[in-house]
Amino acid sequence: MRTAIIVLVAYIGLVAMLFTTQRALQYPASARVTDVEEAQLTGFSDVVITTEDGEQLRAFWKPPEEGRTLVLYFHGNGGSLWNRRFRAQALAEEGRGVLMVSYRGYSGSTGSPTEEGLHADARAAYAFARAHADPARILAYGESLGTGVVMRLASDNPLGAIVLDAPFTSTTDVAARLYPIVPVRFLMLDQFRSIDLVDDITAPALIMHGRRDQVVPFADGRALYEALPGPKRLLAFPESGHVSLFEDGGREAVRMLMEGIENGDPAARLESIAL
Repeated sequence: MRTAIIVLVAYIGLVAMLFTTQRALQYPASARVTDVEEAQLTGFSDVVITTEDGEQLRAFWKPPEEGRTLVLYFHGNGGSLWNRRFRAQALAEEGRGVLMVSYRGYSGSTGSPTEEGLHADARAAYAFARAHADPARILAYGESLGTGVVMRLASDNPLGAIVLDAPFTSTTDVAARLYPIVPVRFLMLDQFRSIDLVDDITAPALIMHGRRDQVVPFADGRALYEALPGPKRLLAFPESGHVSLFEDGGREAVRMLMEGIENGDPAARLESIAL
């Protein structure tokens, strides 16, 4: 009996600890602040975007040339402006525009991250992008956690296309695998239920996922792909994990999709994309 009580108390303590610290675990925000000069981003400038609830978001910004795509980039939960600076430069090649936003609480942006807060950040970034490009020219790129941000943004707003880099069906599905003995589906505050939004997505979607992803299993990406009504394309990376799909071949696929946006038919271009 005593042993059972000790085990029960320890379990309750574990659950309580996970519940009270869940946002710190879900959003390991980098405090490192950088700027375009340090990042050596040619043609970029530093901007600050104000959200509807008054937060100040730091961002890298490069306007698109006439007729070119504007990429709205949302990084993963462990990402930052600094560690995605090379992607910003790569996406901006050939006169394309990039707005790479640092979420609230990340990389010098004010506030603290929550699911609704990140969606507010996305709305503010989208409004900034809309002031510089037609929605049909905007490509929303989400990486890992950023895919949940993009799914909500795309369900509520017109976009030229979306890229989902290592997406999940929901963050509760991810957490349930990490903590199988904890009732995370009842206790998790920020669930990013992308799978529930698929019927509202009309933008052409490029889904990229690594078969060796140890964070979000490939099966999650496939399930989201199969649920999306289309047009869509799934690229499976046989040897890739979670964080390098763009560098492992996704860069060329995204470039082709941007060409499709610029030619006025991204859905048709999806059909020709392959690894």
